[in-house]
Amino acid sequence: MNVITKRRQKHAERMKRLYERHKRIQAMLKNHAADILASENFRGTRKHIQHGSMTVYSHCMDVARYSLLLNKKLRLRCNKHDLIRGALLHDYFLYDWHDKGYLPQRRRLHGFWHPSIALENAEKEYRLNDIQREIIKKHMWPLSVVPPTCREAWVVTAADKYCSLLETVGLHKGHGAKAS
Repeated sequence: MNVITKRRQKHAERMKRLYERHKRIQAMLKNHAADILASENFRGTRKHIQHGSMTVYSHCMDVARYSLLLNKKLRLRCNKHDLIRGALLHDYFLYDWHDKGYLPQRRRLHGFWHPSIALENAEKEYRLNDIQREIIKKHMWPLSVVPPTCREAWVVTAADKYCSLLETVGLHKGHGAKAS
């Protein structure tokens, strides 16, 4: 077997492993958050840009995926149900934060205010437990001042920072706002 054939074979095996991992993560998302994924409001987040060209929907899906990967890689034993639901709802503010005319003057500092708005919106639509509330409320630490107190909130906070950085510097690009 020549070098090129071996390389192609290794690449094909790696792609197969990544595909299988993606399928497992998608199954977990559906298993733990089918109600969120089916929600008209959640699907509506495809209309708003989060960072760069990434939609809020894609950003939240990525944060949920990276939270699961981080949890597994670091063997943190987080509650996957709470981790997924909190990650999907962490930016559930349901408005275009780039539209300064939409926000009242006192709420224009989106980074400081959106966690409490997301929590308020999520509580109207879903039954949340304390861990899920903490994830949503404190994912913007250190802007949220009070740091997270549970592993799940720390994991989502880290995944959110990582995804936001990639999106902001253009290393992870979305496809822009989409009509639902």
